[in-house]
Amino acid sequence: MASKVSCLYVLTVVCWASALWYLSVTRPTSSYTVHRTYDSISMARKNVSFGNIRTRPINPHSFDFLINEPQKCENNAPFLIILISTTHKEFDARQAIRETWGDENNFKGIKISTLFLLGKNTDSVLNQMVEQESQIFHDIIVEDFIDSYHNLTLKTLMGMRWVATFCSKAKYVMKTDSDIFVNMDNLIYKLLKPNTKPRRRYFTGYVINGGPIRDVRSKWYMPRDLYPESNYPPFCSGTGYIFSADVAEMIYKTSLHTRLLHLEDVYVGLCLRKLGIHPFQNSGFNHWKMAYSLCRYRRVITVHQISPEEMHRIWNDMSSKKHLRC
Repeated sequence: MASKVSCLYVLTVVCWASALWYLSVTRPTSSYTVHRTYDSISMARKNVSFGNIRTRPINPHSFDFLINEPQKCENNAPFLIILISTTHKEFDARQAIRETWGDENNFKGIKISTLFLLGKNTDSVLNQMVEQESQIFHDIIVEDFIDSYHNLTLKTLMGMRWVATFCSKAKYVMKTDSDIFVNMDNLIYKLLKPNTKPRRRYFTGYVINGGPIRDVRSKWYMPRDLYPESNYPPFCSGTGYIFSADVAEMIYKTSLHTRLLHLEDVYVGLCLRKLGIHPFQNSGFNHWKMAYSLCRYRRVITVHQISPEEMHRIWNDMSSKKHLRC
């Protein structure tokens, strides 16, 4: 069985390399605009529903799962679910995470489930490659919205929906990105503390207090007609945040009645404000790149802008030097 999986893995790596070379040579890069978010939402396909929703949704999450792992939590609810936002071409990043901090078998006696979040690509070759990858690793979920920067909010809501539907008895959830290094020892033992009573209505990360950027040239441009207020509610940087699993269903339900924004972390902050949940500041979450040193990385929970090669190097160094003092 192990040799079969190894062969499939090697075949997947070769196929990914060939497909990405082919795409880079023969096909132009596609770009998507914000209107796709709202065009997709107008699709009228029936989806899973939750009780106690008494008003008609203004933002129905009317998308079907194209790839799903509904049995992932069936036998034993995990202590932590890690939801990682990724794109189709980031196979190397996903594999680096699987082999380092995202390995579900890193902590004996503590069940961790890792899932990569994707939308649908406009290129059928990439969709097929992700489907093959999913058949090997069983850690990918995909809904049928277009995968683009302006649909990142939909990707996070898909993760919230999945937790609420298929894994509601988990204790905690982390949402992060594929270029983030996570110090799992600090996350598990110093922040979440498995031997203590699980928290409820809990949300923490790097809290930002800011307002909308009105410059149309900015990546974070927010039109006044979409968000007229001068300040955002406190929100956690989308590079990495933690919340108790009960909050997943709360945010998903609230999103059905909250006008969609393309800035995912801001939108989650809006839902939290409606729920009366205030995110806690935690200085261990870094939403910037930080030069590696063993002692510095031992003090943090997340670090941003880490390449797959750096991921392996950092993980190997920290793992081999656990006996060293700082």
